[in-house]
Amino acid sequence: MRELRIELNSNKEETYKSLLPQIEALVSGEQDLIANLANISAALKSAFNWWWVGFYLVKQNELLLGPFQGPVACTRIGLGKGVCGSAWQQAQTIIVADVEKFPGHIACSSASKSEIVVPIIINEKVIGVLDVDSELLNHFDEIDQFYLEKLIKNITSIF
Repeated sequence: MRELRIELNSNKEETYKSLLPQIEALVSGEQDLIANLANISAALKSAFNWWWVGFYLVKQNELLLGPFQGPVACTRIGLGKGVCGSAWQQAQTIIVADVEKFPGHIACSSASKSEIVVPIIINEKVIGVLDVDSELLNHFDEIDQFYLEKLIKNITSIF
């Protein structure tokens, strides 16, 4: 598969329902982690046109920037630092309606207004996070959380 099929007039949930099986098919035949994460980032960015979408992977006790789509980003994030480091530390998804109100928010881009971070958990250990930023306030909700968590669970075999 080389092209995503996204219905332009569908709602968010319909887009997720269409996109997730396409992402799973996209990564199913590829063994390289970086290639898969790059394609997942591109697929999510293409489908939703978020400000920034990408992965941070745990390396040497910090989150290290992985494949992403969007403007340049913070390279390293410590445990418990910002939204990504907090999701890592708490091993749970965090939705932030207004990043300016999140204690210790790391402003990699002043254009980012809201954020969702989903931890990647394998064998009860967080090995990375999926980070998504929007230039709109209050952009993410339970629908995003449900489907992004489902995506991460469905692709854990690539790690």
